[in-house]
Amino acid sequence: MSFKPNQNQQITLHDSFINQTPRTQKMIMNSRCKDFADIVFPAINEERFSVLYSCNSASRPNTPVNFTVGSLILKENNGLTDDELVESICCDVRYQYALHTTHLKEQPVSDRTFSRFRERLYNYEMETGRNLLEEEMMHPADVYDKYMNLNSNIKRMDSLMIASGCKRMSRLEIIYQTTSNAIRLIHRLGNEELIAADLMHYLNEDDYNRAIYYCKSDDVMPRLEKALQEAEKVKELMSDESRYEFSEYQLLIRVLAEQSKSDVDGKTLPKNKNEITASGLQNPSDPDATYRSKAGKNHKGYVCNLVETVGENGDSLITGTGYEQNIHSDSAFFKEYLERRAEDAEPEIMITDGAYGGMENQALAEAKNVELITTALTGKAVDKIFAGFRFSEDGSQVLSCPMGHVPVKTTHYPKTGMCRAIFAKECCDKCPHRETCRCKPQRKNYAVHVSATMAERARYMEKLSTDKYIQLTKKRNAVEGIPSVLRRRFRIDDIPTFGYLRSRQFVLLKIGAYNFNKLLRHNRRIGGQSAQNPAIA
Repeated sequence: MSFKPNQNQQITLHDSFINQTPRTQKMIMNSRCKDFADIVFPAINEERFSVLYSCNSASRPNTPVNFTVGSLILKENNGLTDDELVESICCDVRYQYALHTTHLKEQPVSDRTFSRFRERLYNYEMETGRNLLEEEMMHPADVYDKYMNLNSNIKRMDSLMIASGCKRMSRLEIIYQTTSNAIRLIHRLGNEELIAADLMHYLNEDDYNRAIYYCKSDDVMPRLEKALQEAEKVKELMSDESRYEFSEYQLLIRVLAEQSKSDVDGKTLPKNKNEITASGLQNPSDPDATYRSKAGKNHKGYVCNLVETVGENGDSLITGTGYEQNIHSDSAFFKEYLERRAEDAEPEIMITDGAYGGMENQALAEAKNVELITTALTGKAVDKIFAGFRFSEDGSQVLSCPMGHVPVKTTHYPKTGMCRAIFAKECCDKCPHRETCRCKPQRKNYAVHVSATMAERARYMEKLSTDKYIQLTKKRNAVEGIPSVLRRRFRIDDIPTFGYLRSRQFVLLKIGAYNFNKLLRHNRRIGGQSAQNPAIA
């Protein structure tokens, strides 16, 4: 299939929009499909996706890329399935107007158009590591940014957990299902003679219920041990190198490494619960999903990080995103955001919660011309008096205290980063800050334990208490509403596919639909005609 850019719409005598009644035409022009047709559709960069198709012009041309991508955004915007989307495009003139296909006698879509396009995106990312859909979903955001006159100097960041659609399984279920999948693979390959008699029960359809649901609680550990030993036997059956490429074999190896250990006699035994990591397999159907406990809730799946650009008039858009397994921390997301940021980029203010903070992230942000403002700080609170301590560049020497006194001696402890500063007795006897800096009286002097990190943290807390930063921190609250909207309006926890790369495609399209709705609300508020706005030109 060759790549062919989509030509401009040519009005024909059979154009479905022209042949509508004036009343119907007015409804279409007042609907959201007008904004989509005038702003979103022209902003889709078809050339970006040309690498997915052949260069041979003699082969069959592709379905227009801007039509496909635009359709997928409309699908997420309206909460449709692929089949419902196809029906809407073929039968609803509003979809045809939004996608610039009213002039076509037959709509260029089939029941496999969108699944094949997603498969191409998946295969290309597996080969190259480049996420074309993420690039495309952030590109229209740049167009909307100019159209809505956002102030890109102020941004805010937040993350949300995204649930995997796979079933929640116990340890016994995970081991059993993985072993069963491997046995069934051997059976499908026509090597049933390799399966020992004591393993044939895995081929019985009713065996799953007997092994899992008819198991008493006090029998779980013995059955867990038996299941692991059977899994070990299956692993030995699949030792042939020709089977290494099958996912069933790879998952079996992974489960045995995560769930089992060997005793001194070499016997396979189950690990203790506290020995199993959060990155362990949660379900064979979604091997990328991980486990995390956050804010008192247990999550199985992935985490999405969002960067929102904030305008002075209250408008905002998602202009950056990250998607990882849910064991990925907020602090790591912020570091990755800074790494992608150009060295000569314009200064910006990033408003986050305390999970993105830390002295290390503060230093990295300053180096990238970013002012990081957190609404709360994680870790132990530090009294503001420590902001007055001055240190050497490497933090190993205390140069002076808040009252300007120079210590007699400083001892640095590299493991903890703390410094023990000795001050003369007359310096601390009548000092008004003696209690707050927690100096300890010695026989001839006073000792203060402080670190450069404590001083930096205290200075940062002092800065956040000013009126300017209090006003900026108030701007962060609105970003908390995005997870709620994505869950209620766009059903981001109901992704109909498994796996990290495949589920990310749906998340990115939902973010694209979210941004389109923000643009639509902006247009309705200002009451202007989108197609006439000079910012688009």
